[in-house]
Amino acid sequence: MKDYGLEYRKYVVGAVAALIVTIYIARLFTLQLTSDDYKKNADSNAFLKKIDYPSRGIITDRQGRLMVYNQPSYDIMIVENEAKDRFDTLELCQTLNISREDFLRRIETMRDRNKNPGYSRYTQQLLLSQLSDQDFSYFQEKAYRFPGFYVQRRSIRQYEYPYAAHVLGDVAEVSPADIEADDYYQPGDYIGKLGVERFYERQLRGEKGVEILLRDAHGRIQGRYMNGQLDRKPVPGKNLTLSIDLDLQALGERLLEGKIGSIVAIEPQTGEVLCMVSSPGYDPRIMVGRQRSQSHRLLGQDPWKPLLNRSIMGQYPPGSTFKTTQGLTFLSEGIITPQTPYPCYRGFVFKGLRVGCHGHGSPLPLVPAISTSCNGFFCWGLYYMLGKTSKYGNVQTAMNRWRDYMVSMGFGYPLGIDLPGEKRGLIPNAQFYDNAYRGSWSGLTIISIAIGQGEVNATPLQIANLGATIANRGWFITPHVVREIENDTLDSIYTQPRHTMAPEWAYDYIVKGMRSAALGGTCKGLAGYDFTPCGKTGTAQNRGHDHSVFMGFAPMDSARIAVAVYVENGGWGATYGVPIGGLIMEQYLKGHLSEASERKATEIQNRRINYGSGDR
Repeated sequence: MKDYGLEYRKYVVGAVAALIVTIYIARLFTLQLTSDDYKKNADSNAFLKKIDYPSRGIITDRQGRLMVYNQPSYDIMIVENEAKDRFDTLELCQTLNISREDFLRRIETMRDRNKNPGYSRYTQQLLLSQLSDQDFSYFQEKAYRFPGFYVQRRSIRQYEYPYAAHVLGDVAEVSPADIEADDYYQPGDYIGKLGVERFYERQLRGEKGVEILLRDAHGRIQGRYMNGQLDRKPVPGKNLTLSIDLDLQALGERLLEGKIGSIVAIEPQTGEVLCMVSSPGYDPRIMVGRQRSQSHRLLGQDPWKPLLNRSIMGQYPPGSTFKTTQGLTFLSEGIITPQTPYPCYRGFVFKGLRVGCHGHGSPLPLVPAISTSCNGFFCWGLYYMLGKTSKYGNVQTAMNRWRDYMVSMGFGYPLGIDLPGEKRGLIPNAQFYDNAYRGSWSGLTIISIAIGQGEVNATPLQIANLGATIANRGWFITPHVVREIENDTLDSIYTQPRHTMAPEWAYDYIVKGMRSAALGGTCKGLAGYDFTPCGKTGTAQNRGHDHSVFMGFAPMDSARIAVAVYVENGGWGATYGVPIGGLIMEQYLKGHLSEASERKATEIQNRRINYGSGDR
């Protein structure tokens, strides 16, 4: 009788044997064809690939003054397969001036593939970065006692002046996300984190070199492989020339001491940013070396947010500086002529609605309305554009037409400055109000946007760009902080003019109004200057004390500087905005401040605004 149990057992044994053979074949295939583990092992026993790091590009201001440069630094690298247990851990820690616990923590972090995806015990891994000259010299004397440990010469950034931290940014070790995003980097490399250092990282970093060294069976260096034929020299990073004027930047930071706000100045003809001040700020020199992490943490915990670049990230109501955009729109659309008068009964008063204004002559046309910053005039203009003409058919069409003008003037979207983190502000459209009011709204509902209040928000950069656009009579070049890249060209967006929807003739009336404001209107604090400044104040309403705002340019014809000043809770535009704006224009156009202006600058510098202790 046939034994079926034995028959089945034969098949089972055969299947198991076939499975084992298949597994071995698959493993051999993986090791020989798809995995590079053994190749790494073999290569690492024979070669030592020494990375030669390039010098990072230096950064100067528009006058060629050195702002950022490099200093030598030293990293300790380890090849674990060579080190093994062939050294005295306690002696190594004493030599490197670190604790044993710190050493073990660093080893654990280095081996963590989530934090260090490029880890291999056969290749150099970063153990300790940025040794001081003293610690480096001490280690060199004892290096022979620590097999598997190597010194990697690097450089770290140094910042020459305590200014322009938000523009310059800083450099720090790469994160896992940086490594994943760009295979150029490996653990221990440095990368720009903020500002120009971040935006122009590819230009500044250069290209790494490599030196391939041959080792014997004991790991001793025998010389260069193939006499260095496969070595690659590093390519230094490109130098940058900023558009920033260091003296102007220093004055701006001085004037905003003890205040929260921003100053932005632009050269209208080129779009070059002459100064960009955000207050409170910090000294960029504290963001280097090993102190960088602690400094960054402390700055991040500060309730006044010194890391925030308010010039491009602060989104504020533009206040009465925005009236210039309204006058341009109403003229261009035929809502008014230069002679059209509107009444102002200490404000806009209609159907139970009142938007207050200060006392001045009434009725009045556009130029004096800008000069006196009349709320009534611009509220009437928006009312007629959105609700009293049949030109657009309905309020939604009129509203979107209004929006298009604002966008063409540089509002509602990021301008595209060469710095990371720029915010867009807010310019509402018809859909925005349809959603907010369920389709039931009119010009009266949103009348406050005519005077830069309500839902309208803008960055100080956008307000300064508005000044540059008016100075140019209808066009601007995208603002930028880098003037020149060594052996390279700027992106075309920083050289191509962008035209607004308003015609040149309309700008002539706005300029006349701003010049009148400087001679005897709301900007009369500028009347004593001989460089024909033009200005427009703003007093932006706030839950607390109003913000002080100023936007202007000089000279009136062929302007060389446009400036915006925003001081949180500074009160009237004439309180801080106008005097600060005047000093900034004088410093740039004259190259220095007069004795009287110097006294004024000192007085403003010493003023402090009490912001209380709340988190901002």
